[in-house]
Amino acid sequence: MQAEGEGRYDAVVIGAGPGGSGAAGRLADAGLKVAMVEFELVGGECPFWACIPSKALLRPVEAVGESNHVAGVEAKVASVEDVLAYRDYMNSGLDDTGKAKAFADRGVDVVRGRGRLDGPGRVAVGDRVLETERVILATGTTSRVPDIEGLEEAGYWTNREATSMSEVPESVVVLGGGPVGIELAQAMSRLGSSVTLVHSPERLLAREEPAVGDLLAPLLVDEGIELRLGVRATSVSTGEGGRSIVHLDNGGAVQGHRILVAVGRDPRTDDLGLDTVGIDPGKRGIEVDERCRAAEGVYAIGDLTGIAPFTHVASYQARIVCADILGTPQPADYKAIPRVVFCDPEVACVGLTESQAREQGIEAATAVSDLSATDRTETYGRDLTGGFGVIADTRREVLVGAWAVGPLAGEWIHQAVLAVKAEVPLPVLLDSVSQFPTFSEILRATVEKLPTGSQV
Repeated sequence: MQAEGEGRYDAVVIGAGPGGSGAAGRLADAGLKVAMVEFELVGGECPFWACIPSKALLRPVEAVGESNHVAGVEAKVASVEDVLAYRDYMNSGLDDTGKAKAFADRGVDVVRGRGRLDGPGRVAVGDRVLETERVILATGTTSRVPDIEGLEEAGYWTNREATSMSEVPESVVVLGGGPVGIELAQAMSRLGSSVTLVHSPERLLAREEPAVGDLLAPLLVDEGIELRLGVRATSVSTGEGGRSIVHLDNGGAVQGHRILVAVGRDPRTDDLGLDTVGIDPGKRGIEVDERCRAAEGVYAIGDLTGIAPFTHVASYQARIVCADILGTPQPADYKAIPRVVFCDPEVACVGLTESQAREQGIEAATAVSDLSATDRTETYGRDLTGGFGVIADTRREVLVGAWAVGPLAGEWIHQAVLAVKAEVPLPVLLDSVSQFPTFSEILRATVEKLPTGSQV
């Protein structure tokens, strides 16, 4: 039996991923009594099945790939077993004991089980009821599984099985040419798999500037990944030797020992009791206002909101919610969220594409530079392919978007991120001085090509 007052909290967080745990920790540090409910692992998808293990798998093969461009250097993956062992170290062996203890030590009451809203101010976890003035929903998303005839019978992997694999499959068919599909396709290819990637749009990363996919596709093909673009999987049947045959809508077929599904994510809104507080979720998730409020006394953050499916956005929204709860509200601003694909070469984007800018009525101008625009490229390696592009609002003379394909693009895109966020005037960017030789120099070289602004 629950004693009076035992189950009352200043805030209850449902979901212990980066957003939920970030909010719970901040509020506890501020002196609030906080409960954090989690039915899987404290830390969520990112440290155990997504961001961290995938990057641990990608870094060794990235280092090998880089060596192919450096004079006098030769490298190889000497031990796949060691790569997988380091992955296990990075994902803590799928053990959240340390993370749970760290939050408990900060004063957060970690509650194991599935949490659901049970009317205003109430969260039910099994037979236990937590009462609170504020609920923060941070349940994230799950892998979307397409309705393809025979797929269930054949079996498939999602990112979870791929990033926790105990051995590298001989061959893989990847369904989806977005960030997850590209990263895992390249990792498995460079670790020894024969990889075919099927993507229904005509370009990889179809939501980004067309130049991004156009630059990336031939690089993946050159290293042995077979691309089937502009086609869709219609059915799956069983082939010889444990292979699955994926039939395509153009009459063709591809096959592999594993099928990896990477066609998107769906919000975890089922069985959350949203109807008990008047929330009607959409296909993309729960709609929130500029302070991440979904209903009276209810906030939603992270992938669940459908705004931008990134760990750093979930952490940002956690800060927005905490500021609101702690009496220092500020509106969320999503115009300069970086988007990075950690393939080799890296892809990094921020802000709007040219078509998105024009749809918003912006008088947009673009400029593009090859990586050869900076001497850093040749000092970094031979035969490097990539580029950098900017999208500018010619009327206001500011950047509204940018993209980069090249080594470490996820690092040097942040000069453009700050320019978009702070609406730095183009003349200021042109008057800036970057260290020589660095990839960051390419920003000024590209802005200089825009048909607007004074040049310095």
